Amino acid sequence: MSDQPPQAAPPPGRPDPVPGSDGPGGPGDAAPAGPPQSQDWVFPPTGGFPAGSGPYGGQPWYPGAPVVYPGQGGHPGQGWYPPGHGLDPADPLVTPPGAGVSGWFDRCVGAVRRGWRLLLPILLLTQVLPAVAVSVLSLVVDPSARWETSTAADPTALPDTFAADLGVLLAVVLGGSFLFGLVQSVGWAAGSWVIARQAVGEQVSLGAALAYGARRALGLWGWTLLTSVIIGLGLCLCVLPGIYFAFALSMVGPVYLFERHAPIGRSFRMFHDRLGLMLGRVALVAAAVIVGGGLAGLVESIGALPFGTAPLESPGSAVGVLTVTLVGGVLALPTYLAQLVGLLVTYAEQRAHEGPVDSARLAGELG
Repeated sequence: MSDQPPQAAPPPGRPDPVPGSDGPGGPGDAAPAGPPQSQDWVFPPTGGFPAGSGPYGGQPWYPGAPVVYPGQGGHPGQGWYPPGHGLDPADPLVTPPGAGVSGWFDRCVGAVRRGWRLLLPILLLTQVLPAVAVSVLSLVVDPSARWETSTAADPTALPDTFAADLGVLLAVVLGGSFLFGLVQSVGWAAGSWVIARQAVGEQVSLGAALAYGARRALGLWGWTLLTSVIIGLGLCLCVLPGIYFAFALSMVGPVYLFERHAPIGRSFRMFHDRLGLMLGRVALVAAAVIVGGGLAGLVESIGALPFGTAPLESPGSAVGVLTVTLVGGVLALPTYLAQLVGLLVTYAEQRAHEGPVDSARLAGELG
């Protein structure tokens, strides 16, 4: 039996002291008085594992000015903003998650305002002129006049050369579209480069944009052809699969230009990961293209009516129909602009949902 008096019990709310420790009750106990702290979670970690090695170890910290997240109440200074994380409300190209259709639309308008002086001539040279050339070629081989003469005696009968004429017409239209698709790919790549570079405040020129587009056009052209074949097969099998493929493959061009890896599979994953958001954005772009293209085509069709079924047989009617065709192509110019800007801003928004990204990173990825 010991002659030492019993040790005093620790105060309520204090754990038993550990012999040899500097914790409560030991040497160096200088913990300030205050309400008891929860021992379940402690941040930063104070023991048990080295700093940076817990369940969320190795996470980098991004210094930057704190801002309010989209949809977060309060005033500036709440929360923190990791630069390049796609959550900057002021980023001119990347729509932060939660900004909605209005944020997406604002960035589309901003891209047009910054770049229309370069984007319009790029699209005029690489989209409108090739489309006008295909239209003129189709007028040259248009068999309508011959068919009217051949069926004058029996309007219900097929023309004698119906199959051959139709084959020639399809070959010219599809072949022209195939060849001019390379020129159009130059325009899509050049326009994407202009939008991304201007978003970070760089001064760009028409020559530099077209030079970049020429370097990237061949690969973009190949993926565009493959995408067109898939969509065409879907339309032949049934209309709905074709529409589905058109929506699901809408990101192939931007994915190829920015990421250069598996654009078809990547576009499918983007579409299905955020189905509602992608459907809404791409549907808005498709509506603009359909309405704008339909109006331009209607004007061209009505304007060509006075020149008959053989407008190239006389110089006067030939000049008239060529003028109408060119006017129709120019009227379709806003639809090309809406398609380019709308799909690129949609791609940037999808990237913001996936991980760290901002305008500077996207511009750097283009090369």
